[in-house]
Order: sequence, then structure tokens, then C-alpha cells
Amino acid sequence: MDSQAKEAALRRVVESLEVHAAHCAKILDKRGRLVPFIFNKAQIHVHNQLEEQRERLGYIRALILKGRQQGISTYIGERFYHQTSTRTGRRAFIVAHEDKATSNLFSMVKRYQDNNILAPSTKYSNAQELVFGGLDSGYKLATAGSKDVGRSNTAQLLHGSEFGFWANAQTHLAGLGNTIPDGVDGVGTEIILESTANGLGNAFHLMWQDAEAGKSEYIAIFVPWFWQDEYQATVKPNLELTDEDVLYMQAFGLSMQQMQWRANKIASYGEGFAWLFDQEYPATPALAFQSSTTNPLISPARVMAAVNSKYLDLNAPLVIGVDPAGDGENDPDRTAIAFRRGRVCFRVEYHKGLETMQIVGKLAEYWRDMQPDAMFIDKTGLGAGIVSRMRELNFPVIGINNAERARDPETFENRRAEMWWSLKDWLCDAPCRIPNDASLISDISAPMADVSSNGRKLLEKKEKMAKRGIRSPDGGDALALTFAEPVEYRVSTSGAGRGGSTAPASAAGY
Repeated sequence: MDSQAKEAALRRVVESLEVHAAHCAKILDKRGRLVPFIFNKAQIHVHNQLEEQRERLGYIRALILKGRQQGISTYIGERFYHQTSTRTGRRAFIVAHEDKATSNLFSMVKRYQDNNILAPSTKYSNAQELVFGGLDSGYKLATAGSKDVGRSNTAQLLHGSEFGFWANAQTHLAGLGNTIPDGVDGVGTEIILESTANGLGNAFHLMWQDAEAGKSEYIAIFVPWFWQDEYQATVKPNLELTDEDVLYMQAFGLSMQQMQWRANKIASYGEGFAWLFDQEYPATPALAFQSSTTNPLISPARVMAAVNSKYLDLNAPLVIGVDPAGDGENDPDRTAIAFRRGRVCFRVEYHKGLETMQIVGKLAEYWRDMQPDAMFIDKTGLGAGIVSRMRELNFPVIGINNAERARDPETFENRRAEMWWSLKDWLCDAPCRIPNDASLISDISAPMADVSSNGRKLLEKKEKMAKRGIRSPDGGDALALTFAEPVEYRVSTSGAGRGGSTAPASAAGY
């Protein structure tokens, strides 16, 4: 190889993380063999999501939710080793939830260094630091066990491992926020927090909800368990699948070998702890963040069956559901708008910080451009003003009060419960289809079923959800509103066809 070819090859190693991993990094596989680091499906997905954010913003702020042993820490370790070992002035900081985990991560980085054919010389290497003297770059590690971790360090790269299990997580983040520059100085910096789930209401869960809803600078990256090729087992003759197992299998497109592996894992947890599988090996974020007492009205498997559906028939009335947020930037909720034609919800959008008249303007635009057959708006609180103004503008919207009497008062405690049960029936009566929107998927699976004191069906109140650490299911509420009343095509005043009348929708079907 001539000098130009060598220089080009070296440039590829420096510029490309995947090339560097394949040629310069060695990992121990699950059989204990030292092998080149070739990215698996989960690692490729994480890499692409991070690179997209870096290209878009110039820096990375990411939360990664994953199952056990999917190689995400291995990937982040190599990502940061690649930068610190090939560039000047790059310092990485590793923080894990316990000493053993921190040491394991650091051992992995040292393995990269020990087996790297292009390894830079080290100024010093010990149990706490790995410093490349010629580059003035390196690694430092800490454990999330003390309240002031990270306050005396300066770095450009932060790997927070098993963040969901950190004690004093909020205090740590405050200190670590001073470790990594932000603003103009934050260009090129990376903060990556990864974890399996650890119940509800902790810092990881709360930050995940904000990231998933687009309410923070962090992006939410999810890695399902079934992307791992090795998570399969030989099918036993006595494997029996329940109806829920079959639904789960179909929703996620799993093989019998994968279902056998899942059954083996669930059996290893012991009776009464089957819910642990969904936390340790989640198929969706909604399944990951739960406790053994969780009883969602709509199962995540039902939701994912609709996400994965190929149903495309849009020959049905257009119904728009609107769940307005509070007025302006100070309200934590989002204005959610759902668009549905019969068996297909083809679009859900979220808006943060809109003033009342801005919402009115947006809805008026949709009415003029899309000519919906019905637009249902939650008129509780802020929504009352929106409904009034839309009617003043001669848009025949229909206001719905969630707390008002149900259309079937013998069965449902209020209108909101009735709409959500209609949404559940719609999802169970496949085929139907919803967008592959992470926030919507979580919202639909968030509320629990409840029963009122007089035995009527009731949906878990938002206040009770907040105590569990669950955000308001704005997208789910917007979609449920499209089931407020049966809807048929609007007809002109002359009876000649659809689209001319301003009369409210009449009852025909969902």
C-alpha cells in the first residue's frame, strides 16, 4: 500500500466510527471471545439517531431506553474512545449507578486501548483515568453515589449509564450540567444517558416523557428486545400461547423461537413477576415504564398491532379531535390534534405554547383546507373559549365536556370514559391503523381502567396519573375525541353532496 492509500485509510478510520470500530476495536462477545466490533441492529439504530441529531444541532443530548445486554454501553464506550483517541482536547466522563458497573465500563474502554493497532500513547492509566498525553484527551469515571459527582470536572462527552437507577439523579444532573459546556460552547459536546426502565416517576422516566413529547432538547431513542438475533430458543413441544401471547406475537412480528425465549425468561422470574419481562426486555416504551400493578385500559400490544397494520382505506368521513393545552408557554401540556377517517388515524400533531387565538387560527385553517365532516374540541377550561370563537367565525365545531353525562350513562361514569372505551373497541376491532408516533403510542397505553363508586366504567384521572409520574395523555385524548359521536359525511344545503353545509355532523357511524 503506497503512502497515499495509507493516508486515505487512516483518514477513514479517524472520520468514521463504524470503520474505527471494525478495524481498531475489540470486544468480548457473549461467549467470551475477543472479536472485532461490528455494529448490531440496535447499535446501528442508535448510531443513526445520534448522528442525525449531531448533524442537525451540532451537539448531542440523548436518552436511550433499552433492554438488557443489547450492546448500547459498548457502543457509547467505543463512540467516546474513538473521539478521545483520535482528536485533541476531547475528554469523556463515565458515570454509572454503582462502582462495579463503572469499573466494567472502564475495563471495556481499556480493552479498546489495549487491542487498538493505532492506539495513542498514554500519559497515565489507572483505575480512575485514562489520559492520552500527546492529544491532551482521555477518560475519567465516577459513580453516581455522592451528591456532588461531576462538579469539579470539565468534559465534552458524558456517558450516564443505567441512569434510571441513579440515586440523587436530579442533583447529579445539576452538577454534571456544569461539567459539559452548553450554548455556543456546547457545539461538539455529547450527553448520552442510557438505561433499562426502573418503574415510574424517577428522573429517567420523567425526562423520557418530555423527550418523547418533544418538550426538551433531549431525543428519545428506544431499542426493542427482539432486535437481538440471539434472543431466540428452540421451541418446546409444550409451548402454549395465550390469546394475549398471540396478539403480542402478531403485533411485533415475532417468531415462535422468540416467543419461546420470552417464555423461558418469564418462567425464570417466578410466579407473579411476569411483568418484569416487559421492564427488563421491553417491546415498547409503554411496556418498559410500569409496575406490577399497572392495568392499562388499552394494552400496548393492541396499540402496536394498529401501528403495524397496513390498512389504508380512507373512504370514510374525516373527523378531527382537538385537546387544547393551557394558554401559552407556562402550561406543561401540549395541544394535540388527531385526524381520523374511519379505521385509519392518519395524523396526530402536537403544539406547545400556543395562545388561544393561535389555536383558533390553526383550527380555522384546517377547517377551510380539509373540510372535515366533524371537529370535536374539548371545551373544558381553555377549550370553551376556542369553541366559542370558532362558532363566531361560523365554523360548526362541536364542544365536548369530558365530565358531562355519558351518552350511555348506565355503563359509563362520564363522557371521557365513554370516548376512551370507544377508542379501545376501535383498536380491538381490527383492522385499524394509527401513526407510528412514539408519543401517541405511550399516550394511548398510559391511563388505567377504573370503576366509579356506583359501578360504572371510569378512566383514571389525570391528577392520579400525575401522582404516578405519568404525563397527561394529550394525544390519546385527542384521538378519543374523534369518537365523541358517530359521524357521517356532511351534505350541502341542496342535498347535492358532501361539503357545502355548515350543519353539525349527523349520526351514522364511527
